[in-house]
Amino acid sequence: MKHILSTTAFLSLLSGIALADGHGNTVKIGVLMGFTGPVESLTPDMAASAELAFDEVNASGLFLGDRRIEPIRGDSTCADAAAATAAAERLVGDGVAAIVGAACSGATGAIVSNVAVPNGVLTLSPSATSPGLSDIDDRGLFFRTAPSDARQGEVLAELTKARGIDRVAVTYTNNDYGQGLVDSFTRAFKALGGTVTVSVAHEDGKADYTAEVSTLSASDASDLLVIGYVDQGGRQIIQTALDLGAFDRFILPDGMIGDALLAALGSQLEGSFGSVPGSDGDASAAFDALATEAGITGIGPFRGESYDAAALIALAMQSAGSSERDAIAGHVSRVANAPGTPIGVGELAKGLRILSEGGDIDYVGVSNVELDEGGNASGSYREIEIKGAAFETQRVW
Repeated sequence: MKHILSTTAFLSLLSGIALADGHGNTVKIGVLMGFTGPVESLTPDMAASAELAFDEVNASGLFLGDRRIEPIRGDSTCADAAAATAAAERLVGDGVAAIVGAACSGATGAIVSNVAVPNGVLTLSPSATSPGLSDIDDRGLFFRTAPSDARQGEVLAELTKARGIDRVAVTYTNNDYGQGLVDSFTRAFKALGGTVTVSVAHEDGKADYTAEVSTLSASDASDLLVIGYVDQGGRQIIQTALDLGAFDRFILPDGMIGDALLAALGSQLEGSFGSVPGSDGDASAAFDALATEAGITGIGPFRGESYDAAALIALAMQSAGSSERDAIAGHVSRVANAPGTPIGVGELAKGLRILSEGGDIDYVGVSNVELDEGGNASGSYREIEIKGAAFETQRVW
C-alpha cells in the first residue's frame, strides 16, 4: 500500500510540474483597444494606464507566487465588429487569461457574444458605456469600470439645464454608444422641462457634414450636443458648425473629451462644456502623479478606469488563487466591493498581500469602484468647461 501511495504521489508531483511548465511564470492578459479608428488618440493612454497597473503588480513580487503579467495588445478599431472579433480571437489564440476592453460599446458587445462567452474569457471594459450592455447575455463574464450612459445622459441633462439652457439640438454617432446616450439625454432633458429641437444621426468617416449641420442649425437651438468621437465625425461636425457660424457653444460627452479636440479647435471653444467619468479628489490626484511619472500625460477620459480594470483582473486572479479562465470571473465583485480592507491607487501590493493571506479587500481605486449585480460600475462624473483652450473641472456629479 505504501508503494502504491508513493507512486500516486509521485505521479501527482509530475503532473503538477508539467502543468507549471505549461503555464510558465507568465500570465497573459489582453489589452484590446481601438488603436485605430474614431478614438485612436485616446486609447494609447488608456492602454498605458492598464499596463501601469500590471507593472505595479509585477513589481510587488506577490502575484500568484511571484508570477508575472504579460500584457498583449489587440486593435478592435472601435468601428468594425468583425475586426474586433478577429482581434479578440487572436488574443484568445495567444492564450490570454482575460481581456481588458474593448474600448467602444459596439466592439465590446461583439467580442462578448462572439469570443468571450464561447471561450469562457472574462472581459472588463474601462469605457464601453452603452446602456444596452447591461442586458447582454454574458454568462457572468462581462464587467465594466465606466458607468452606463443611462447615468451620463441624466448628468448631461442636469448640467445643461443648470446653465439655463432650454433648447438643444443633438447630433449623435450612429452606433450603440450614440443611440444609447441620445435616448438617455433626451428622456432626462425633457423631464427637466427642456426641449430637444432636433436629433440628427451622423456617420463617421465622411468628408463633409454640411448637410447635417444645416439641419441642426435650422432647428433654432441655442446649443449643440455632439455625441461622437474626438477623432472622427464629432470633431468634424464642430469644425463645420464653426466654419458656417451655426453654433458657437457645444455640449460634449466623454467621447469628445481629449487632447486632439483642444489641439485642433480649443481656442474657438471657450465656454463649451460637458461631462466625463471620473472624480476630482485625492484618488484622482494620486493616479495623475503615478501616470505622469510613467510618462502618461494626456487628459483624455477613461485612464483611471483602465487602471482600475487591469487592477481588478489581477486582484481577482489573486483571490481565486489561479489564472485559469474559468476561475476568475467569480472573484471580480468579491475584490471590487465591500466588505474588506479598502485598496486605493498605488496600493496593489497591499491588496495582493491581504488576499494571499486569506483576507478580504474592497478595491476603491481611481474611480471609487463599486459593481452592481450585473457587473456595472456606479461611478461619478466631472463637469468640465473649456477655458483658455483647456478643460477645467467645475464640479463632480
